[in-house]
Amino acid sequence: MQFHVLAVDDSVIDRKLIERLLKTSSYQVTVVDSGVKALEYLGGSCNYPNNMQEVEVNLIITDYCMPGINGYDLLRKIKESTTLKNIPVVIMSSENIPSRINNCLEQGAEEFFLKPVKQSDVNKLKPHLMRGKGKENQPNFVVNKRKPMAECLSPDRIRTKYNYI
Repeated sequence: MQFHVLAVDDSVIDRKLIERLLKTSSYQVTVVDSGVKALEYLGGSCNYPNNMQEVEVNLIITDYCMPGINGYDLLRKIKESTTLKNIPVVIMSSENIPSRINNCLEQGAEEFFLKPVKQSDVNKLKPHLMRGKGKENQPNFVVNKRKPMAECLSPDRIRTKYNYI
């Protein structure tokens, strides 16, 4: 069985690197370039019945520093969601800031990797992916794809690194 990882990073180079490392480890990979697009892919928190499509995601790996919804905010939104909260989340960052790392781990991140991510880091993902696997090898998490998250968030709820509300 192949595990599906959603990789989120605004840097093209870092996205390509993590995608290559994950595919080398035989994971199915979907890459997006923002927290907003990750939430859109996952279905976010909108409850619209149209455009439903099942999407299996076993783990999310996200950059910390991104415009719009950063990795920490993405982690919080996932952990606050009743439908997404059990998806393991891994944060990655090029900045080694202990308070940032602790905050992410306290909010429910499984791991915090320093960039550049290495194959040895990717090897640490397997235990988190195996968590919750049933006897029937059913997917860990199936979420519904819904309307784009941008339609669900009012502009005053979206944070950027330039706009702290």
